[in-house]
Amino acid sequence: MPKYTTDQIRNIALLGASGAGKTTLAEAMLVAGKVIPRVGRVEDGNTVSDFDELEKELGHSVDSAMLHMDHGGCHLNIIDTPGRADFFGKAIGPLSAVEAAVVVIDASIGIQPITRRAMTRASEYAVPTAIVINKMDAADVGGILTSIQEAFGSCCVPINVPAGGGSSVARCFLSGDGECDLGDMSDFHTAIVDQVVETDEPLMEQYLEQGEVDGESLLAPFKQAMVDRHLIPVLFTSARDGVGVSELLDQIAELFPSPADGNRAVFVRGTGEEREEFKATQNSADALLGHVFKIASDPFVGKLGYIRIHQGTLKGGESPRLDDERKPVRISSLLKMQGRDSSDQDSVIPGDIAVISKIDELHYNSVLHSEAGHGQLALKSIPQPKPMFGLAIEVTSKGAESKLSEAIAKMIAEDQSLEMERIAATHETVLRGLGELHLRVKLKMLQDRYGVGVDTRQPKVAYKETISGKAEGHHRHKKQTGGSGQFGEVYLRVEPAETDDESLVNGLVFADETFGGSVPKQFLPAIEKGVRSVMHNGAVAGYPLQDVRVAVYDGKHHPVDSKEIAFVTAGKKAFVDAVQKAKPVLLEPFVKLEITVPTDMIGDISADLAGRRARIQGTDILPGNQAVLYAEAPLSEVMSYSNQLKSITAGAGSYSMEYSHDENTPPNVQAEVIKAYQPVSEED
Repeated sequence: MPKYTTDQIRNIALLGASGAGKTTLAEAMLVAGKVIPRVGRVEDGNTVSDFDELEKELGHSVDSAMLHMDHGGCHLNIIDTPGRADFFGKAIGPLSAVEAAVVVIDASIGIQPITRRAMTRASEYAVPTAIVINKMDAADVGGILTSIQEAFGSCCVPINVPAGGGSSVARCFLSGDGECDLGDMSDFHTAIVDQVVETDEPLMEQYLEQGEVDGESLLAPFKQAMVDRHLIPVLFTSARDGVGVSELLDQIAELFPSPADGNRAVFVRGTGEEREEFKATQNSADALLGHVFKIASDPFVGKLGYIRIHQGTLKGGESPRLDDERKPVRISSLLKMQGRDSSDQDSVIPGDIAVISKIDELHYNSVLHSEAGHGQLALKSIPQPKPMFGLAIEVTSKGAESKLSEAIAKMIAEDQSLEMERIAATHETVLRGLGELHLRVKLKMLQDRYGVGVDTRQPKVAYKETISGKAEGHHRHKKQTGGSGQFGEVYLRVEPAETDDESLVNGLVFADETFGGSVPKQFLPAIEKGVRSVMHNGAVAGYPLQDVRVAVYDGKHHPVDSKEIAFVTAGKKAFVDAVQKAKPVLLEPFVKLEITVPTDMIGDISADLAGRRARIQGTDILPGNQAVLYAEAPLSEVMSYSNQLKSITAGAGSYSMEYSHDENTPPNVQAEVIKAYQPVSEED
């Protein structure tokens, strides 16, 4: 058993923009904890976190890395995450496994788009959060602190502040004594107390009556204030020089919530009306319950599953169950990861994180549990960003298609913000990710790790079809080829479906409104099969249909010639007939854009976006002559936006993009797409 208990565990994830110093901070923490002798450098490729050869080559993280150490009587699990927008899915994946997100901000740059996205996701999913202002000796940290409070609220309160001209930090949580570089220490202490006592009514009364409270009595309310997100502590470091790092570790151990304090994970048991939500107990004596928050692969060990235990104790050699599988899986070994290196562990207690290997059935968000009384289980997880940047790919070697599919399947298992689809309408295989860099890295991995080379090109837009009105459709399928023939006749109605209709399955609500046996019940599945084939292949432009309600209300059959194939065809053509009468609409995907540019280029960028049918939602002016433009635009207009942005800003601009919603295409665009569609003729 580990030498620590659940309440001595601290799980944190380091988030923030690339270059903010997350990996350097992680290195400095390991040095302060006497785990490694010196701080590695990202530029030299010798850090514990960025151990992959591709990360060393690129000079930045592309995946999260697990670290651990003991400090101040606590065991710290630290997850260093990537900071590029293209790998944002990898950054937020571990949030379901930690009690605190530590968002690192470069003091010389300030708040960046990724900083805002990290803070937003942490807020949306109620993750306790702290902010570390790194490189505090390189800028006006007072101005950065003000901008943080303006952006994220007055709940962002420093618990230590720079002192000695940035050569040290002074703690202002327990008292307001001492000196600092930012003003009166007592003001910072008072701000903390004011924020913390609001979560504890007796303490608030004492504070109002006496005008002060003992620092020690603030410890428990401080953790509760973090758990409630009523307080976001701000700390200062210069990780490269080790300034403020030991103090950061002290305050993580002393003040940050443990798994027993910050139990946020919500599990779901059962399905349908019997579905119920519950939280794990964090009790080691209860039935085992844990979840996999990351999948990785090792060339020597195979598939690795990073697992957070929420209750019960997992021991090596045991055979727990995975998801709703009846057959248990055997845990051959439990590992504790330090970057690439691993050490054996005999057991994992609630709140702790470990790695299990050589279990092919593992996948992202798998739930590991004991067989007693759990039934079908799932974790309410943090959704991954929808991949929108796509490239049409084609293997360079004849006959390598199956090898490509196997390799991509393994890569998707490790990265949920990656997907591949075969688009029947465009006859393309499209690989989608979060950006150009994301796909460039994955294609290099495809070549280097799996030996699969591909050619790429810009894909065609993946439109969707739907209807905006009601209509009826009819088709009689009659075929005689000697002997028994084929006969089936179908009448149906179509109308737009409500998106929150519980009967909606893959974009379709299918209803039987026949009476009197006009269509025998055994042929209704065949009609639905024909309808669903049109849903998949499209009715007017060759793109998938969505949000349609279909009701079969009449038809005819023949006692000898009616067969399943006849009603499949009749259902298909009756549905196409109805859709073409029901005011069909072509939908196109819209994306959210966050574009960071020098302030003097706002006009040029705005003009360019206007020409791309984009709508600007707002603008933020940042320190350092930078601005962020928020916009929504059709994906078709910004597929290659990185090239245009580089051209306009001479390489000084950057952007992130994520799926927003679907909208009707303009009439001229819809007409062009429908005109270009050449459906494959079918023999009636």
